[in-house]
Amino acid sequence: MRVAVDEIVYVKADGNYCDLVLINGRSRKMTFQLHHFEDNFKRLKNAGMFIRVGRSLIVNRQYVQIIDLIDQTIVFGGKHLQRVPTAEDLKPKTVASVKDPSDRDIYSVRVSREALKTLKEQLETLTHPE
Repeated sequence: MRVAVDEIVYVKADGNYCDLVLINGRSRKMTFQLHHFEDNFKRLKNAGMFIRVGRSLIVNRQYVQIIDLIDQTIVFGGKHLQRVPTAEDLKPKTVASVKDPSDRDIYSVRVSREALKTLKEQLETLTHPE
C-alpha cells in the first residue's frame, strides 16, 4: 500500500502491528512495528512533520489541534480531514442538534500526561525556535 505522507494523521502501535490513520478517516492495520515507521519518517525531506509521542504513537504535527493535559488526549483536526461518523451522528436529528460542518476535530487519542507534556514542548520549540 502506498500513501502520501501528508495523508497520514497518526500511527499508533498495537503490539507487533500498527494502525495507520489517514485523513480520509480510514485506518489500516500494518504488519510493522512503530520503530519502522519512525525510521522511515526520519529519512523524509520534511522529517520534522512527524513526532514520536511516548512509546506507542507518532503524530503528524500539522494535524495536532488540541493537547488536553487534563483528559490526557490529543485531538487532531484540520481542513483536509474528513469527519468520521459516530453513533450519535447516525441517529435522526432535529434542526437544533445538527453539528456545525466546520467542526473538524474528528480524531482523538489518549496519551500519558508525560508524553503530552513532551509533545507540547516539542511543538513549542518548532514554532518558536530560540
